[in-house]
Amino acid sequence: MNTDRRCFLKGVFGAGAIAAAGATARAAEPSGDLPVPPGAEFAGMGGAFSAMITPFRPDNTIDEEMIERIVEFGISSGLKGFYLTGSTGEGMLMSPEERARVIRRVVRTAKGRVKIIAHIGAVGTDESLVNLRNAADAGVDWLSAIGPVFFGRNFHGTYDYYKRLSSETDLPFMIYALNTGVVPDRDAKIFDLENIKGMKYTGHDVWDIARLRHRVKKDVVFLSGADEQVLSALSLKDVFCGCIGTSQNMIPRHFVDLCSSVARGDSARAAAVQDDIVRFVDVMLSGPSGNGSWYKAMMSYVGFESGSARSPLGWPLTAEERAGLYARLDALRFVKKANV
Repeated sequence: MNTDRRCFLKGVFGAGAIAAAGATARAAEPSGDLPVPPGAEFAGMGGAFSAMITPFRPDNTIDEEMIERIVEFGISSGLKGFYLTGSTGEGMLMSPEERARVIRRVVRTAKGRVKIIAHIGAVGTDESLVNLRNAADAGVDWLSAIGPVFFGRNFHGTYDYYKRLSSETDLPFMIYALNTGVVPDRDAKIFDLENIKGMKYTGHDVWDIARLRHRVKKDVVFLSGADEQVLSALSLKDVFCGCIGTSQNMIPRHFVDLCSSVARGDSARAAAVQDDIVRFVDVMLSGPSGNGSWYKAMMSYVGFESGSARSPLGWPLTAEERAGLYARLDALRFVKKANV
C-alpha cells in the first residue's frame, strides 16, 4: 500500500535508485499466474504477496503463534508469498534477534509452499549485514532492503549500500523503493550489480518505471507496492509481475483475484476488484494521523489480534477509535472474519 500518510519510512530511499522488470520475454506460470522471466529464482514470483504485519502481544513481544496463523491464512488464500520485516512489518523497530525470530518462524511454517522475501535493511550497513546473514541462514528465498534512511541518502551512498549487501549473498536481491522519484538513466546502474534481480516499488510513477525497464538489460522482476493502483501497474506489459502490500494481510483474496483476472485478460473483473481495494485503502488511510496501530486494528478485525504498532510508529487506539474503524469495515461488507 502507498503508506504516504502512515509509514515511518516515508521518502527515505534517498536518491531514488530503483529497479525495473526483466529484459527478455516472460513465460506464464502454471494456473493462470502472471508471467515472470525464465530462471529458477523467478519461478513462483508472479502474483500477490503480503507485506506481513508483525503481531505483538500486549507486552510488546512478538506473538509467534499468531505469526503461524497469519501465514496459514495467507497461503490458504492463494498468496504467492510474504515480504517480512519491512515497513509494514516494523522491521526497523525490532532488534536483529527479533527480526530473525520472525523470519525463522515464517520459514518453518511455510515449509517451502510459498516464496519468502526478507527485508534486512537498517540504518547502518553493518546491522543490515547481520540481518542478511540471519535471514539467509533461516532459509529465505529472496533478500531485500530499502535504501539508506538517514546517512548516505544520495546515489553514491545508495549504490555502495546495495553493492555491499548484494555481494555478501548468493540469494537474489530485491531493491525496495518507497515514495521516491526515479531517474531511469542513472538508476539503471544499480542493476549492473550481479545479484540485484528485482524491485518492490511503492509509488505512482509507473511511466518512469516502464522507462527504467527498457534501460535494464537483464531479467528482473518488479512488484507494485501501491495497493490502490495495482491494476494500473499490471496494465504495463512485461513490467510488473505482481504486488506486495499491507492490504494483502486483511483481504488477500482480493489481490489474488485481481492478479488472476489480469492474467486471464478479464479486465472487467479486475476493475471491479480494484474498486473494492480502493475503498478498503480509503478506510486504511482514514485513521488518526500518523498512528500505525490503525492498520493493526484492521488486522484484528479480520481475526488476527496483532497488538499496537511500536513507538514511535504508533500507540494504542482508544475504544471509540476502534469502534469507529470496525463500523467502517462493517459498512464495506466484503471484509470478512478469517475462518482458520
